[in-house]
Amino acid sequence: MTTASATAYRVVIGLETHVQLRTQSKMFCGCAADYANARPNTHVCPVCLGMPGVLPVINREAVNHTIRTGLALNCEIPDYAKFDRKNYAYPDLMKWYQISQYDLPLCINGHFDVDVDGATTRVGITRVHLEEDTARLTHVTAADGSPASLIDVNRSGAPLMEIVSEPDIQTPAEAMAYGEKLRALLRWIGVSTANMEDGALRIDANISVWPQGEPIGDVKVEVKNMNSFRALGRALAFEIERQTGRRERGEAIEQETRGWDETSGATRSQRTKEYAHDYRYFPEPDLPPLHITRERVDALRAALPRMPDQVAADLIQQGAPEADVAELVQDRPLTDYSLAVIGAGASAGEAVTWIVHEFRRALNAQPNKGAAIPISPAEIASLLTLRANGSVSSTMAGEVLDEMFATGKSAEEIVQARGPQISGQDELLSIARQVIQENPQAVQDYRDGKGRALQFLMGQVMRITRGKANPRAVSTLIRTQLDAES
Repeated sequence: MTTASATAYRVVIGLETHVQLRTQSKMFCGCAADYANARPNTHVCPVCLGMPGVLPVINREAVNHTIRTGLALNCEIPDYAKFDRKNYAYPDLMKWYQISQYDLPLCINGHFDVDVDGATTRVGITRVHLEEDTARLTHVTAADGSPASLIDVNRSGAPLMEIVSEPDIQTPAEAMAYGEKLRALLRWIGVSTANMEDGALRIDANISVWPQGEPIGDVKVEVKNMNSFRALGRALAFEIERQTGRRERGEAIEQETRGWDETSGATRSQRTKEYAHDYRYFPEPDLPPLHITRERVDALRAALPRMPDQVAADLIQQGAPEADVAELVQDRPLTDYSLAVIGAGASAGEAVTWIVHEFRRALNAQPNKGAAIPISPAEIASLLTLRANGSVSSTMAGEVLDEMFATGKSAEEIVQARGPQISGQDELLSIARQVIQENPQAVQDYRDGKGRALQFLMGQVMRITRGKANPRAVSTLIRTQLDAES
């Protein structure tokens, strides 16, 4: 698509995000919702199998999770909500209808701010509603070579929350940023694992391309089967080019559902897109309307943690680098740990950067992934203090941290056993002169303007001192000696 043609059209994107909620049981029955590693069709009962005559019962915690999400997305929580029957006949829908919400959802009229390349876009949130998930189909080839489909009902009836955005997104980059930030938020407030690889987070996109200056119509293309944020961006970019091409050729855009094919890098038509009236919604007769009291909403609001944007703004104001903060707040447990380190006396700038890079490196190297961090925040604050006052170098601090994980000893114990950082000029000067004398080629490279030569010479000093030399002092001494001899 050329720049000229791109500027002649307006791209309109809205996202529908389906989120499996973290609850012990399914949405309308008592079957365990933790079915990820279970054998097919073992987490089932007459309710989620869709047997005649059974009665659903609403999962209270799923409703609470949905309200929590709505509050985090700045939504209004109406006093009343209800469930509806959404009728359609697909092989993965056991009853041939889905219990969902239509005109009275749990959450409405919210917003979510997304940053891309320094610019902030406010994306409206139309609604957050609650429904049940479908069964899962696996398409295979039978022994005789014919196509076949296998059904696993374990997922049927799992609590599924849908977050519907306004069509305020204009680029694939904004869509990807929205998805990534929303995933981090869902994890932050603890309502879902939001793992796309497990199907706990699934995003469908509605996209249309319209000539600039002309009214936007109601025809849109829904794109499904995007299993990563990268795939979301690629699929939207393809659709923008495809629809723009049809506009330029004077061809109509059909309202349809298309699937993303990762292998070919293209979307493929799947079916004609349904309208709301096609689903023949009507109130679910087996479930009463919900009265959401203000006391319940206020209690859920009070129990929410401070939002990532608020925490990030505070850390940046305290001097932490913006890029490191943005990475840190993707992980709430690590953020909470960092705040505790800062509370124990470390500076925000030093703690955030060191934890995002060095501490996380050491943490990821531990064999028990997901286990509680065995080192107290106060001990990390102590190590950072030793680093700041020159008792240990950056290299040595990383080695001390590894030993803390391995032995459980404190930073001070390890540093005392190793010996503190060498900062004395006389001792370092002797070693620096030795290194300069033994490496004439590096000396010549330095004088020829090759910056890496200085790093090499510093590395030799660090090797001899086993990482104990003060890097700043070593750099100054080597420069002084080489410049004096030139």
